[in-house]
Amino acid sequence: MTYLITAKEVESVLTYPLSLKTVETAFKAFGQGKTCQPPKSYLIFKDGDLRSMPAYINTTSMKIAGIKSVNVHPDNHNKFGLPTVMATILLTDPKNGFNIAVLDGTHITNMRTGASGGVATKYLSRKDSKVMALIGAGAQAYTQLHHIMLTRKLKEVRVYSRSNESMDRFCKKMSKVYPRVSFLTEPDGKKACRGADIVTATTPVRKPIIRKSWIGPGTHINGIGADAKGKQELETALTKSCKIVIDEWQQASHSGEINAPISRGKLNKKDIYAEIGEIIAGKKKGRTSDDEITLFDSTGLAIQDISTAYVVYNALMKKQKRPKSINMF
Repeated sequence: MTYLITAKEVESVLTYPLSLKTVETAFKAFGQGKTCQPPKSYLIFKDGDLRSMPAYINTTSMKIAGIKSVNVHPDNHNKFGLPTVMATILLTDPKNGFNIAVLDGTHITNMRTGASGGVATKYLSRKDSKVMALIGAGAQAYTQLHHIMLTRKLKEVRVYSRSNESMDRFCKKMSKVYPRVSFLTEPDGKKACRGADIVTATTPVRKPIIRKSWIGPGTHINGIGADAKGKQELETALTKSCKIVIDEWQQASHSGEINAPISRGKLNKKDIYAEIGEIIAGKKKGRTSDDEITLFDSTGLAIQDISTAYVVYNALMKKQKRPKSINMF
C-alpha cells in the first residue's frame, strides 16, 4: 500500500522538538557521509519556479529515499490566495523502489527550514544570547522563532518587515505564546539589528538589506531567505567578515546567501569555514570565541525533507488510525 498523508495528519505529529531533532540528525548524517543528495534542480517560470529535490539517507536508524517537488511563487498570496511555497514529498523504500507514501510537504518544508535555523543557532550563537532581530515577518519567521526558542532563552525579539501589518500581527500572536519575551516592532532595520545577539533573515530580496555596520562582534546570523540564484540579504562586506558555515557547497554556491558574492568573484570556496554537518559530526568546531561573527547560509537540503517526512510516516504508522492508502498493483 502507498499511504496518502495530508497536511492535517502531518501537523498532528510533527512537533517543534521532533522537527529540530530530526534535522540535526540529518545534518549529522550528511557530515558523516551517510547520505546521497544531488543538488536541487530548477524549472524557472515567469512568476516563480519549481524545484526537484531527491535524497537517500543510509544510517543504522534510517534507511529511506525520496524526492520533494516544491514551488516558490512570491506573489501567490496576492494573486491567488495561495502560499508562496507548496510542496509534495514522495517516500521510496530503497530496498525495492516501492513508493511507501505521498505526503503534503508544505508544512514539512516550513518546519524543517525553521529547524535548520534552530540547529545552526545551537552550534554557532553565543550560549548567553538574549536578543534576536527577525528580518521578515512572514510564515518562515514563525517557525524560525519556535525552533530557536528551543535552543536559546531569548528575552527580546525585534521584528522588522516592510509591512507594518505583518510586524504587528507577528508580535501580537507570539506575545501570547511566549509571554516572558518582549516582542518589539521595529520599522528601522538598522535599529533592529544593532546590539542583537542573533539576526535571522527570512526575506526573498535580491538587493542586500542588512549592512556590515549594523552588526556587532559576537553576533550570529541565520541567512534563510536566499534560496535561488541572484537572491542576497546581506551586504557582501558583511558576509566576507563572517565565519561562514553553509549547509552544502554546491547548493549554497549556486543559490544561497554566498551565491551573489561568488558570482562576482568576491568570495570563493576557501572562504567557507565549514558545512553545518561537519560541525555536528565533530569534524570541525562551531563558535570558538565570543567576538566572532558567524553566518549560517541555509539553502534547504533534501535530506531535511526526506528524513522529516519519514519520521512523520513512522509516527502515523504507529497510530491505530492510519492515513488513507492506494493499492499500486
